[in-house]
Order: sequence, then C-alpha cells, then structure tokens
Amino acid sequence: MTGTDGHAEDHGRVYQARGDQHITEHHHYGGDRAEHGGPDSVRRPAVGRCPVALRDRSEVMERLRESVRMERGGQVYVLYGMGGSGKTAVACALFEEVTGNQGRVGLWVNAADRASLRAGMLAVAADRGARDAELLAARNGLRPAADLVWRHLDRSAEPWLLVLDNADEPEILRDGNWLRTSPRGTVLVTTRRAAARWWPGAELQHIGVLPREDAALVLRDLAPHSGTAEQAARVADRLGRLPLALTLAGGFLSHQVIDPWTMDAYGEQLDGDERVRLIDRGADILSPADPRHLVGLTWQLTLDAFEARGLPEAAALLRLLARFAAEPLPLALLDHTGIGAVLPRARTETALRALLDQSLSELVEAAGTRCVQSHGILLDSVSAATAADLVPALDATAVRLLDAAVPAVPDAGPHEPRLRLLVPHALALLRHAGEPSAADALAVATRLAVALHRTGDYLSAWETARNAADLGQRHLGADHRTVLAARSRAGRALFRLGRYAEAEAALSAVRGAQERLFGAGDPDTADSGYGLQLVLANLGRREESVALLRDTVAARRSALGPAHPLTLRARASLLETLPAADVATEEGGALLTLPSECARHLGPDHTVTLGARHNHAWALYLLGRFDEADREIRQVAEAYARRFGPEYPVVLAARQLHSRTRAALGHMDEAIALMADVAERRARGLGPEHPFTAASRRLLDAYRSGLRRP
Repeated sequence: MTGTDGHAEDHGRVYQARGDQHITEHHHYGGDRAEHGGPDSVRRPAVGRCPVALRDRSEVMERLRESVRMERGGQVYVLYGMGGSGKTAVACALFEEVTGNQGRVGLWVNAADRASLRAGMLAVAADRGARDAELLAARNGLRPAADLVWRHLDRSAEPWLLVLDNADEPEILRDGNWLRTSPRGTVLVTTRRAAARWWPGAELQHIGVLPREDAALVLRDLAPHSGTAEQAARVADRLGRLPLALTLAGGFLSHQVIDPWTMDAYGEQLDGDERVRLIDRGADILSPADPRHLVGLTWQLTLDAFEARGLPEAAALLRLLARFAAEPLPLALLDHTGIGAVLPRARTETALRALLDQSLSELVEAAGTRCVQSHGILLDSVSAATAADLVPALDATAVRLLDAAVPAVPDAGPHEPRLRLLVPHALALLRHAGEPSAADALAVATRLAVALHRTGDYLSAWETARNAADLGQRHLGADHRTVLAARSRAGRALFRLGRYAEAEAALSAVRGAQERLFGAGDPDTADSGYGLQLVLANLGRREESVALLRDTVAARRSALGPAHPLTLRARASLLETLPAADVATEEGGALLTLPSECARHLGPDHTVTLGARHNHAWALYLLGRFDEADREIRQVAEAYARRFGPEYPVVLAARQLHSRTRAALGHMDEAIALMADVAERRARGLGPEHPFTAASRRLLDAYRSGLRRP
C-alpha cells in the first residue's frame, strides 16, 4: 500500500481523486465474480401471452403505429390508467406488430422496481452491443449504468421500440436518469401514475375501462357460448368493465364443462352471493370502484368452483402466491417440501394448472427461468381477502420457500440474473409478514443481498439490504439483531460503490449498537468491524484500520474458531494491510504460512484460499522475495482467470502485480505486455478517464520510461 502519491498498487490501490481525497480499491475475495451468463431476455414481452383480440384500443393503437411507421425518433409515449385496465396489453400488441411486421427491434423491460429496471436496461445494453467488461463495470457501480445503456441505444444499427412496463414508481426512472430519448427509437411507458411532472415532453394516453359493447365482446371472445351480447353486457357492467376482471370472468366461464354456467347465472352470483364480497372475508373495506373489489368478485367465484370440484389446493396456492410480489416467481421455488404446510406438495402441479386454466396466473420466462406470474391487482385483492387465521402459516411457508431458493452460504460466482428475480419477492414478504415471520423473512432478504453482493451487483445488494432493514424495523425495532445485520450489509455495499463517507457512518453506527447490545466479541460485531476497517483503509486512516482488523481477527478466532473461513479471511487481510516488516513478525511469523493453512482447511480452490495467496504474493513482493512472489501471483492470476473471466477487477489486479514481479526480475518486455493488457481492459470496461485506468497507464508509462520497480 502506498501513501498519498496517488499511483496504483496492486492489491490495496490508492488513486488520486479530487483534492486530497484518496480512493483505495480493496479486492474482497469472498464476494465477486465476472459475468459469464447471458443477459436477461429483453426481446419478448415479459407476459405469458398477448391478447388474442384487443378491444376498443384502435385509436391509441393507430396513433402509436403511425409514430413507429414514420420512423420518427425521440418520442416517449406514456400509457396510464388504473391497474387491470389493459395498459400492458396495448404495449404488448404494439410490440408484436412492430417486431413482426416492420422488422424493428423490440426491447421489453420490467420497470416495477430498481433492481428489475437496472437489470433489464443493462440487458438492453448487452443486446445493443455492450461488452462484458462495460456491463460488469456498470453493475459494480464503477461507471454510470444509464449512460452506458443510452450510448448503445443511440448507436443502434437498427431502429427500436423500448417498452418500460409497470413504471408505477416513476421516481425510480428519474433517480437513475433512465428515461431518455434517442433518434434511433421510440419509448413506450406503462404506469398508474398520470401526473405530467413525471413525464416531461412525453405524450400521455389514458387507458380506461372499456365501453359497454366492447366489454361484452371481451367476455364473448373468451366464452362465446355462455350467453347473448346483452347478457354479457350486464355482467360487464357488474364488473365495472375492467379488462382484468372481464378476463378472469371469461376464463371461468370458458372452463365450466360438466355443468356450464350462463352469463345470467354468473351475474346472479355477483349480485347475490355475499360470500364473494371482500368485506365479508375480513378484508379492508373497499369502494365499489376499487379495482381490487371488482377483481375480487371474479376470482372468489372461481375459487368457490374449485372447492365444489374438490380442488381446494388451488385456493391455497393462490393465497400463497399473494404473499409474494406481482413479478415473475421461479417455478422451482414451489417445488419444495416446505409447501406442505399450506397444500400437499403432490397437489401443487394440479393446483397451478387450475390457476393457469382460469387465467388467474400465467407462465412467463424471465432470466432464462420458467416462472409463474399473477396480476398485481389480483394478488392485492386475494391478500386483502385472506382470513387472518390463515396468514401465519402462509407467511411462514413463503419464507421457507424463499429461504430454500437463496444460496445457504453465498460465494463468489458469475452474475446470476435469477437472484435478482427473488428481490421483489423478498421485499414483498417483509411488507406482508407479521411479527412471527418478520425476523426470518429479514434474515433471508439479507442473505439474498449478500449473494447479490458476491456476484458484483452492488447496487442491487445495497437497495435490497437497505429496504429490507427499513421494512423489518417496523415489526422488530431498530436494535433487533437481524435489522442491524441488514444495515451492516447495506454499509458494506456502500463501500463497494465507493461511497466511503456514507459507508463509514453506517458501519460505525451499526458496530456501536452491536457492541453495546451483544458485546465486542460477537460475530455480528466482528462482521461490521471487518467492513469498517476496509472503509478506514480507503480513507487513509491506516493505523485505525489495522487496529480494527486485529480486533476482528481476535474476535472471530474466539467466537468461530481458527479454521473458520471468516477467521482465515480476516487474517489474510493482514497480509495485505500490514507493512512488510510487520508481516514477517506477525503471529510469530505464522502469517506467511497462511495460504497453506487455508488450503489445508478449505481446499486449494476455495475463494478464501485464493485471496490469501494473492495477498501473500503482495507481501512477498514488498519483502523483496521476487522469485517466490512471481511464481505465486502467476498461478493465482491463472486461477482467477479460469474462475472469473479475463475482465474481472481482481484478475486485472493480479496481472498488474504479476507485471511488477516480472519487472523486478528484469523481464521488462513481459511486464510491459502484461501492463498494456491490463490498461487496455480497464479502459474498455471503465473508460479512459477512470482513476483505475489512469493508474494503470501511469505504471505502464513508468515501465516504458525504464523504471524497473515503480
């Protein structure tokens, strides 16, 4: 580690930023990997199926078609209306037309939450030609993600239509500057938020309920033999002519085979059977115009029919789905023994098929994963109508299923889009869960944040941990162990995002509370201390950092044992942070044998073992043992490249150290070639002006100037 001269060292690297601020990039070996998987699919709508017939939308469709046909760029259209009004159906119909008939590229992004929006937009950038290194840097927070996306959209060789679906929190778009215009394409937004201040310069189009005649046609499209046009119109009136409610009603009518229902019989049930009214099932009192009320009238009749046919599991499954978010939920999550507390696992398939048949749910694909999804208004309605005595078992089961889907011990790995799919469901559980399940739900959400962090998705990790802590605190209180652990994780993510002042404040506050409540030797206190010492090192407070790291090592050794991965990892950090003279004497010289100790306890390919070897090579370099350092860092760099890919930051850090050892041994041509490659890859991924890129170029210039060991 160098002082304040601003040139880059390989492991804990200092970069001159603004004034006397210094940025150190510490590589955190428990947690990050390159992206090897493909991006989320954005070339098709994230809906199960587009409507067969789109009723009463001809005017808005023609206006949208005309705009796309004229190939005018720089247009933003906003479709707004209440939930269930068919905004997504209009967007889907336009998407299918322009991609099928006009050869225009269609790009579909779920904008319901920050994590989904960012992942989808980065997938758009990948589709438009962004390289893995650029995407990795954006995901790691090392370059502005929105700038990357729109640069590639502006450079697109083909015209495009970009749909931002479910943008019901437009502040998300504004905060990240995600909504822009481009001469190469048209943007179409669907939202419930109509205020013009959110959509400056956009053309707004209201999507309301259907006219009576068209609403009746929707019912007859789905159930043509159930009644006359006038009978269908009367049912449509009772359902408020809301497209979602009409679709659910038509799905019910079309699937009654043995004893088919007529439109009149269905209407009589809507009017006369008090069992279908949400307020009679312990729900919040809703106005007749509330879309949850209208949808509730339809699904309750369907579930009553399931009960009559001996399929109560369908109702149980729908209530379970309503504990999650109205986003794609991986089907594998339902295939778990834990579901047995709500419905027999062997009946899950039958129950799901019943929901699909009645249009209560649909199958979609997201992030290369088969998922089930239900409309948000439907899930809100079901949740509101769920009897209070059923809620604890539903919450506990939902937490159990999500717990099984999140890695038990998150490790370094490639970018995993399927993890991001779980984020809205983890937060939805925390919104729904009562006090008995809140702590367990928060623990799962925090572990999910750790898993996201360790794939390099630091923004999603921070947002997940922060939001989870806020939600959990409502039931558990600010001083609850699980709430503090979530806030500690949020602080760790802030550090990785380079927001050091915020990270120091957050981690100092959390560690202080943990020390007061649980003691200095508690594992949670030690975890926050480990994160805080990284921040202090980056702020140039080296002595404080080293003292805190030594305390962390002692606490972990006492609480977890000397062979625990977290203990070994903290000791490996000493190899990086201690001055060379101290490394040789620390622990009676035993610290220099740490890599072999890690390999013995964890295996040679364990993340902690590789990190210890990297740090060990750095220590050997500082001690002037260049031959040993050269052999070790070459092997580490090769192992990193196989595991993480050639563009990942820790791979480049290892190669930079390898260039130093080659230069120290007099192999300047090899050192220059290695350093040129590192500088080129950093320029490609981070941009030519990034401090990391500049530091690599300074080292390369020093080599070329004949300095053997800069």
